[in-house]
Amino acid sequence: MYTFLFGIVLLIVGYFTYGKFIEKMFGVKEQRATPAYTSGDGVDYVPMSTTKNSLIQLLNIAGVGPIFGPIMGALYGPIAFIWIVIGAIFAGAVHDYLTGMISIRNRGAHLPELAGKFLGKFMKHVVNAFAILLLVLVGTVFVSAPAGLLYNLMNGWAAMGIIVAAIFIYYILATLLPIDKIIGRFYPIFGALLIISAVGVGGGMVLTGANIPELTLANLHPDKLPIFPLLFLTISCGALSGFHATQSPIISRTTQKEGQGRKIFYGMMIAEAIIAMIWAAAGMSLFNGPVGLNELLAAGGPAMIVSEASTMMLGAVGGTLAILGVIILPITSGDTAFRSARMIIADYFKVSQVKLVSRLWIALPMFVISIVLTRIDFDILWRYFSWANQSTAVIALFVGAMYLFIAGKNYWVALIPGTFMLMATTTYILNAKIGFNLPMGVAYIGATVISIALVAIFFVAANKARAEQIPLEEDVSNWKGMTTV
Repeated sequence: MYTFLFGIVLLIVGYFTYGKFIEKMFGVKEQRATPAYTSGDGVDYVPMSTTKNSLIQLLNIAGVGPIFGPIMGALYGPIAFIWIVIGAIFAGAVHDYLTGMISIRNRGAHLPELAGKFLGKFMKHVVNAFAILLLVLVGTVFVSAPAGLLYNLMNGWAAMGIIVAAIFIYYILATLLPIDKIIGRFYPIFGALLIISAVGVGGGMVLTGANIPELTLANLHPDKLPIFPLLFLTISCGALSGFHATQSPIISRTTQKEGQGRKIFYGMMIAEAIIAMIWAAAGMSLFNGPVGLNELLAAGGPAMIVSEASTMMLGAVGGTLAILGVIILPITSGDTAFRSARMIIADYFKVSQVKLVSRLWIALPMFVISIVLTRIDFDILWRYFSWANQSTAVIALFVGAMYLFIAGKNYWVALIPGTFMLMATTTYILNAKIGFNLPMGVAYIGATVISIALVAIFFVAANKARAEQIPLEEDVSNWKGMTTV
């Protein structure tokens, strides 16, 4: 299992090296007041400690994505490890850090507002609709997935409808109540279950000498599905995920100092990648290779793989705790998905969220739509989620590149991964049956032309924005409060 262990070592080294480089390049302003203080409202803008913020950020971003995605990506073989490691260090963690820090500099703004400021007013409307679509899809997927796991865990003791209703009730409370009332209090407990599941399964594979395959660039997928672009959309959370751009602003509103950003935003993406490595390794090693894994996925989906792997590595009791940890992941992303959607809609229509009734009339229609979507086949929902997720990542990376370009900093750290994923998402939607259903060759050509055109437009817009000296951050010089805690 040298490839697996070396990959985890590289992720940790990446945090201390490339993560430090990105932080230094961005330019932390340690004494600058953060939105937690300048916009404090007791609901969404509430200063919290680095440890609490880091844990909430990890649980926010680590839904079923870094588990279900890598399990399905394991069908391609060890090449999945390469994408998780390289993607997390050079794309995903950069994406998370930039969106979080740029949000801190701009009053805790969400992605649509940032896109409007740095990519043009038209993009604000486009990204607003796109982000809400993604978040409602995420919330729906993260109802269906944990409900299925709980139903299996209880052997049908409680009806699926009751489980779904219970999850929705929790989501409503987490969406409406101040962030420190539910999310801030219960996430440390949820975090312990997350650690048990990830460390337990990963440690179990190491101790039992699981036959984790070594590196090969061969495509081992039983159905010979193409690595590009499918692998890069199948494994999103754990390598690069646009969903994170909707979550980082939640924590940008509770961060005490800019210097905490690398641990909270870059570091938690690396932690999520380690979780993804563990579940990709489990998928590759515990079920007799890609063919056996494919058969189990066809029979019961990723949820069955999670249950089987947890019980196999940790026994009945430990396996149950591990499964509970996996159940916690989507629930702790689903609640903040709806919370983010509520905040984005409120920002778009400039509706104060101090009063409960104002939060209520925004949130309830979203839950009604989500309840309707739960009746759609999970596989179809996941495909749309994957494409919308990575397309959002492209937008967020281009926002980061624009910010850095205007600031005269190294914008290539965001533009290169953004362009790569633009090519991947465009190829996918042109070729996929849920998209334009074009032949793959035509999709490659079309995606290349579209990507080149959009990058050219980016440079024209970036030079114009630099000439106009668009302000990069909100002026907080007149704020007289203390930032230290």
